[in-house]
Amino acid sequence: MRSAPVIILCLLLAGCGRLIPDAPGPTPYYPAQPGGAPQTPVRPAGSGVIDAAIDAGTFARLGRATASLGQCVAELEAARVTFSPTPDRVNSATCGLTDAGVLGADYGTTARMAPSDVTMTCALAAAVSVWRRQSVEPAAREILGSDVVQIEHMGVYACRGVRTDAGSTSRASAHSRAAALDFSGVRLRDGRRITVAGDWADGTPEARFLHRIRDEGCRVFGTVLSPDYNAVHFDHLHLEAEQGRLCR
Repeated sequence: MRSAPVIILCLLLAGCGRLIPDAPGPTPYYPAQPGGAPQTPVRPAGSGVIDAAIDAGTFARLGRATASLGQCVAELEAARVTFSPTPDRVNSATCGLTDAGVLGADYGTTARMAPSDVTMTCALAAAVSVWRRQSVEPAAREILGSDVVQIEHMGVYACRGVRTDAGSTSRASAHSRAAALDFSGVRLRDGRRITVAGDWADGTPEARFLHRIRDEGCRVFGTVLSPDYNAVHFDHLHLEAEQGRLCR
C-alpha cells in the first residue's frame, strides 16, 4: 500500500497537466522584482535597423542584426513585424528550412504581401521589411504619388536549382533555403498596378520607380537580379538575403 505522501505527490503531479512544452525553445529569464511585483520576461531589444534609412552600411547592419534567430526575431518584434518561427526541417540534401518562419503583417506599413503569410528565413524577413519601409513605400509616394497597399510576389520557398537561360543548373537556388523572394510588382491605393513584366523598360514614372527600388534593394539584399540580368528575370526581381554580392 502506498504511503500518504506518495499518494498526495501523485495527485499533485496529475493536476499539473503536461509538464513538457509543446515546442522547444529558450526558457525566458524572469528577474527578481522588488516588493513582490509581477515578474515579466526580458526580451532583447532590436537595434532599429528596420527603421533606419538605407545607406552604404545597411547590408552589413542587417547581417549583424540577424546573426542569430533570437536577434533576428527581436528586430522584427521591435519593429512591429509579425514573424512566427517554424521548426527547422530537411527535405533533401540541398533543400530545407533553417531559422525560418512565416512573415505576417507589418504593422509599421500600409503595404501587405500578396500572397500573405509566406515562409522565409528570418534574415530575408528582416531584409524585406527594411526594403518595404525604406524603399518601396517612399519611392511610390515620391514618384507615383500614391501609397503601396500590396506587394506582389511569385513565392519564396522552392526546392530547385538556379535557373539560367539554358534551364536549371545543378547548383541549389537560394529558394531551396527560403532565402530569396521573387518580387513581381505592387498595387497602389489609387488602384494602379505596377509590374516588372509590364513597366520595366518603358521610360515612364513606373519604370523609374522599379529601377529605383532595384538599386536601393542592392544595398539591402546580398543578390538582386532584374530583367537587366537575363531573360529569366523578365517579370520579377530576385531578392536574396545571403552573403553573395551581385546587383544587376
